[in-house]
Amino acid sequence: MQGLGISVLFKGNNFLRLLGGLGVTLELSLVSIVLSIIFGMAFGLLMTLKNPVIRGFCRIYLETVRIVPQMVLLFLCYFGLAKAFNLQISGEAAAVAVFTFWGAGEMGDLVRGALTSIPRHQLESSAALGLTKKQTYRYVLIPQTLRRLIPQSINLATRMVKTTSLVMLIGIVEVLKVGQQIIEAARYDVPTAAIWIYGVVFALYFFICWPISLLASRLERKWQ
Repeated sequence: MQGLGISVLFKGNNFLRLLGGLGVTLELSLVSIVLSIIFGMAFGLLMTLKNPVIRGFCRIYLETVRIVPQMVLLFLCYFGLAKAFNLQISGEAAAVAVFTFWGAGEMGDLVRGALTSIPRHQLESSAALGLTKKQTYRYVLIPQTLRRLIPQSINLATRMVKTTSLVMLIGIVEVLKVGQQIIEAARYDVPTAAIWIYGVVFALYFFICWPISLLASRLERKWQ
């Protein structure tokens, strides 16, 4: 295997380094996804309120999330805020803050769409049965909202996992950054290392996201 690019994977602890970088990716993704779900649910409920001030604020937030690229948000949070307010922000904290800010906005819009898609006669029937507003949300709206959210939320979760590759731009050594370091170190001895290293990174991302999609499909079938 000396002449093959794949040989670089078995030099030293290169493969273990890739797995370590994958662990960083998973940690950032998991924390961001959990926080995005929590804040996104609350944001989605706010978006359904009739108050024009609240709806205006929610619209501005959502449009900001949709329009501004995540890379710009990362730079703004990590470099801009640190310089402007003399803050000591770690790369990991900045990444989690930005991905939560983005993910909560996207999740909130999904929650809003799921809530508003529930037929109005179900709300009227709940009122006729004497259910309070809290009981209506608990027993009628939230269970149906969760079922409608599964496909879209899984798609958002996989997008967040993939988008964590941007954190290498603010100095976080995740799986893609580790791959680049290995390729750079082997550029003279193993010129074809790039295709093998990036191929392994591709496979790692695939095997993270694929089981999540399978789980979503299984839950969707079960709840139907």
